Order: sequence, then structure tokens, then C-alpha cells
Amino acid sequence: MKIPITKKGHEALQAELARLRREDRPKNIQAITEAREHGDLKENAEYKAAKEQQQFIDTRMSELEHKLSIAQVVEISSGQSDTVVFGVTVSILSLESQEEKCYTLVGQEEADIKNGSISVQSPIGRALIGHRVGDIVEVHRPAGVIEYQIQSICFEEL
Repeated sequence: MKIPITKKGHEALQAELARLRREDRPKNIQAITEAREHGDLKENAEYKAAKEQQQFIDTRMSELEHKLSIAQVVEISSGQSDTVVFGVTVSILSLESQEEKCYTLVGQEEADIKNGSISVQSPIGRALIGHRVGDIVEVHRPAGVIEYQIQSICFEEL
């Protein structure tokens, strides 16, 4: 099963994997070597910490390799669309609070609500896909249904 990802998100995963391979892993191997030189490994906190870091790095590298193997880069058209699709930035207005929010719809691997990126598989993302400016969409959440009106749709380079 392939997962959608933007070109920018794919490049970020590749960059992280490259950094882990070229920088973090070699530094960690050096730290393990230096810690071994301090004597008894059973009582060596530096060695244990370096081995735990090695496990973390190896696990993260495996995760990234898997994500990259199932990622499908979705090319974002640079033109305008009148409907919400993967990769667009959408401005929505909460009809309940009159608060306006702006989100970019991305794949689940690159979603970051703090930076305004939400997954197309999230409740808001699923509700917005296929709708147009002016449409009112219902988002079902544990606290109940909330309605949003789509204010604008724009494409950004992702």
C-alpha cells in the first residue's frame, strides 16, 4: 500500500535518513568505542547510553527506509483548482466560533498541526477533500460535529 506524500516531505525524509547514516551513526559508533575504553561495561553508564542511542538511530533508520519504500510522491499542480485536493492550502471559518484557520493538506507522514499541515486522512482533511470555496463541511469529532465554511483554496510549492 502506497502512502501519499509531497515532494518536500519526501525530500525531508530522505535528508533525515542521510543525516542519520552519514553523521549520527558514525558519531554514535565513536561514542561506543570511547565508552568501551573506560573499563567494565556492566558499570559503564556512558556505554549503556551510547548503546541505547545506537538502538534509537537504527530503529529510526529502519522506519524511514520503510516510509520511503511505500511513499508515493504526489505532484502538486501549480494552477488553481476550484476544489480541495491533496497539497492545497485551505482557509476555513468555524461557524461556531467565527475563528479562521489555514491548513495545508498533506500525507500522514508529514502532518504537523503546529506548522499548519494536516493529514488528508484526518477528520478535517477527509471532510474538506472534494469541496469548493463557499461550501460548508461537517467535521465529526468526539466532542460533536463542527461546521466550517471554506473561505479560500490556494496552491503553494510543496
